[in-house]
Amino acid sequence: MTAGAAKTVRIGAGQGFMGEDPALMRAVLADGVDYLVCESLAERTMGLLEEARQRDETAGYAADLADRIDVVADDVFAGRTRFVTNAGGVNPIAAQRAVVARLRERGHRGRRIGLVVGDAIDPAHIEPVPAGRLLSATAYLGAAGIVEALARGADIVITGRVADACLFLGPLIHEHGWSFDDWDHLAAGIVVGHLLECSAQSTGGNYSGDWWNTVDPWRAGLPIAEVERSGRAVITKPAGTGGRVSFDTVREQLLYEVHDPQRYLSPDVVVDMTSVTVTDLGADRVEISGARGAPRPQALKGIAFSEAGFAGEATLTYAWPDAFAKARFVLDGVRRESESMGLAVDEWCDEYFGACGFGGPTVAADDRPSDPPEVVGRLAWRTADLATARSVAALFRTVALTGPPGLQGIGRRAAPAPPTPLVVLDDFLIDRDLVEPGVQVHVEEI
Repeated sequence: MTAGAAKTVRIGAGQGFMGEDPALMRAVLADGVDYLVCESLAERTMGLLEEARQRDETAGYAADLADRIDVVADDVFAGRTRFVTNAGGVNPIAAQRAVVARLRERGHRGRRIGLVVGDAIDPAHIEPVPAGRLLSATAYLGAAGIVEALARGADIVITGRVADACLFLGPLIHEHGWSFDDWDHLAAGIVVGHLLECSAQSTGGNYSGDWWNTVDPWRAGLPIAEVERSGRAVITKPAGTGGRVSFDTVREQLLYEVHDPQRYLSPDVVVDMTSVTVTDLGADRVEISGARGAPRPQALKGIAFSEAGFAGEATLTYAWPDAFAKARFVLDGVRRESESMGLAVDEWCDEYFGACGFGGPTVAADDRPSDPPEVVGRLAWRTADLATARSVAALFRTVALTGPPGLQGIGRRAAPAPPTPLVVLDDFLIDRDLVEPGVQVHVEEI
């Protein structure tokens, strides 16, 4: 960054979802950034992490966190960058312990690791109350905890469920000294965060224009923002990487997941996206300016995870002739037999890939479709208890030798996988005054 009043902060995206290739971060680090920010979490990801924590109390954070630490550690400990991530998921304390252990194992010493906790919600504050047994609940925090951790010298900051764009806003508040009621500057920071939070979507990923000239998944350049204290920013990407930064790629991401462009809600500010000016400067550089903000909402978004029974699934592939008829005969037979046995199945789902799958039936139930060379029949079921889910699965045991001819070994085996527990997600609003007093920041030197 440059010094003085004209200081510009370079902040780079390192991740848009749990499991994305950590090697993509290397080009961002090589290009030089003051901060590398990894956004790991989506609602579905949080559900998966909660399921993992139910099986193992030391789990519940992003499984790829250690791999990302391996990539970024040398730059952090050389003082070239700082690292911020919400990979703590539903167990940020365990995540921080794992990171410290990994760094010590690699011989790193002399840097500080920050931890932001307090997004967990007291069940008494959840309305409406989830139907199943509550497993956990969490609120979407803003940038304040990250700002405090950085102010206390943290070189790596690990959080739980901090809202995506706020991960990027935190370093900008810290570096530029923006106040938490400076709505226009906060809005500018949220816009930058929104443009960087989804990995390469600002640089050509998922681009709906001439994608064949733009998309280059294995050389994708993750976006970098050069942000001035005024809030003006330039979106770019590492030199020599794939993709494109243009008016079109940036504006697609600007409107991504935005329900009301005039009132884009975040924990720290309400942003008017219609106030933003997007200017293509050429050479993979796009200027963002003019963001306007309004006071933050009093409520935070919360999500709750609760038990929702068990799911089972089986797939069977039948070959020509009459592939569709064979698959439907078996799947209908399993459902009829379950009903005759009095098995309490709450929900069924049957699909026929090759004939009428992926989006529902394309033919009437009694019509015979064209005779494809093979059809994969998939039957899934949901039950309240594990024993019932297993009883349905057991009905597939005799299909191989007593069912229609032509059962194939293509795809998954006919024997169903063991039923799995289901976790349901409910979202709600919670007064921020019930959450924020409980947020704590810990900084540890290793």
